[in-house]
Amino acid sequence: MKRLPADQVLAEATRYLRLLEAKELSLEERQALAQETVDNIAAHYNRGFITYRKSVTEAGQYAALEWAGQGSRLCDILGREYIDCLGGFGIFNAGVNHPRIIRAVQAQLGRMALNSQELLEPWRGALSRVLAAATPGELNNCFFINNGTDAIEGALKLARLYTRKAGFIAALNGFHGKSLGSLSLMGKAMFRQPFWPLLGDVYYVPFGDAAAVEHELAKAETVGVGIAAVVLEPVQGEAGVIVPPDDYFPAVRDICTRHGVLLIADEVQTGMGRTGKLFGVDHWDVVPDIMCLGKSLGGGVMPISAFISTSTIWEVLIPNPIIHSTTFGGNPLACAAALAAIEVTLQEDLPGQAANSGAYLIGEMRKLGEKYPGAVFDVRGKGLLIALELQTQEIGWKVAAGLFKRGVLVAGTYARAKTLRFEPALGISRQLLDEVLSRLEDTLREATT
Repeated sequence: MKRLPADQVLAEATRYLRLLEAKELSLEERQALAQETVDNIAAHYNRGFITYRKSVTEAGQYAALEWAGQGSRLCDILGREYIDCLGGFGIFNAGVNHPRIIRAVQAQLGRMALNSQELLEPWRGALSRVLAAATPGELNNCFFINNGTDAIEGALKLARLYTRKAGFIAALNGFHGKSLGSLSLMGKAMFRQPFWPLLGDVYYVPFGDAAAVEHELAKAETVGVGIAAVVLEPVQGEAGVIVPPDDYFPAVRDICTRHGVLLIADEVQTGMGRTGKLFGVDHWDVVPDIMCLGKSLGGGVMPISAFISTSTIWEVLIPNPIIHSTTFGGNPLACAAALAAIEVTLQEDLPGQAANSGAYLIGEMRKLGEKYPGAVFDVRGKGLLIALELQTQEIGWKVAAGLFKRGVLVAGTYARAKTLRFEPALGISRQLLDEVLSRLEDTLREATT
């Protein structure tokens, strides 16, 4: 498309805003918008990505346009309903449009949406205090940004600044984001190789093997390579929901302490109750030196992330507190959402609900695995971060597509495409879980006949 005159651009923007603000759309308008959206994305937004979306390939004549949602249900523009077992890749721990979180954001929106950057922002201070009280150990100082990748970037910079060392140890198949710094920790070649060279002095160990961490640190010390930190997810999400042995994190914590190396916990996906504890490291009573949060921290309403550390480590930022800065991070709308998300998480005991519902769902899925061994290879997880691994890639796609057609949203994982993730809202009802299981059984039966 060539540049249009300003009046034509204005007309296009106005037309879309009228559709957005309309209380009702006719069936013809909805169908037209569905087709126009496919055309727009195919032509102008990240071209090529649309061919991967089940909302296009499996939705029939009209693509599924996300239109509204509440709790554990989503509705597309044509009124088709879906049980959300994907959770926006982990942002909807509290469910879609939780009313308490919406109310907090609306209250702040009535004052002002963003901050001036000069006056002090009260909810940024309030959220900092609440997170300091909620996180393990003495993680007392934090910085807010917009997504998990940004949180990892900040943690890497803080670790380097504090230790005056450049190296990092990460896990094979780990996932920490796709910016150049976070991508350097990525444990999978297909995402790394197109962007070489990345950060140097990054070393990889098998996840769940504490002895490998110690061995790598010993090698680094022998050859004089300075390691700033070990960076790990409590449960590897994109690797296919890989749960480490119970003695792994306590051992790694001890190893890092003995070697004078920081431990960075990437809790972007595992935090805020997802695994059955408020934070993933709480399963093993481990206190990291730096913790990264994101995804569901904003309650599924606003994007916000954070990295948080001890007062001692944070001292290195005090001489120049704007050495790391952001325009939109910690804005009042996002902080209001995060405060409400923490309130909801604790008031409704979302970690406890995740633990109970996760145990039930894993148990019932394993029964289906025994019933359909030709389709199911493994079921694993912690809380409501669950993986259903199928026998082959082809079966994995059939099951994901079959569930979509039956109104259940799931998706694969980056490192194991045949592994489907189940990340429903932590407060999902037993009735909805049973409905998901019923539709899953129908899908497995179809995939194996």
